[in-house]
Amino acid sequence: MTKADKATAIEELKDMFSNSSFFYLTDSSTLTVEQVNKLRGVFYEKGVIMKVVKNTLVKKALENEPEEKGYAQIFDSLKGPTSILFSDVANAPAKAIKEFRGKDDELPRLKAAYIDTDVYIGDDQLDALASLKSKEDLLGEVITLLQSPAKNLISALKSGGSTIAGLVKALEERGE
Repeated sequence: MTKADKATAIEELKDMFSNSSFFYLTDSSTLTVEQVNKLRGVFYEKGVIMKVVKNTLVKKALENEPEEKGYAQIFDSLKGPTSILFSDVANAPAKAIKEFRGKDDELPRLKAAYIDTDVYIGDDQLDALASLKSKEDLLGEVITLLQSPAKNLISALKSGGSTIAGLVKALEERGE
């Protein structure tokens, strides 16, 4: 790889990292070609982009980013073969990995995940990452919670209105 190729690759990675709040680092080096193709198919269905890159290029691309993003925490995970998974949904790569693995398989291995400045290190974090709720799920829950008191209020007003009307009528009849 020439210096120009490396510079181009670093710039491409910088763009991808700056446009993504979520990415995963995995090791899929021990998978067969057939397994990797199947894995890429699962990722494609879930909207996950898989890139196999050199660790030094990833590190150089991340070193220039602001410190508050917390990328330095994942530098220790950049050892050995690395695949980067980019997604617009935080839990999509974790769900795709779990789907691909099935029950007994442990490949690909999760090295680290970066979720909106939070860093998850190690394959044991996969279940926690897969159970994260997406932005759409959270918004749906908030809307449901916000609608619930309004529905209760409207229901109470409707039932209260007929009760009040009944009371007024009863009082009116007593007064006569």
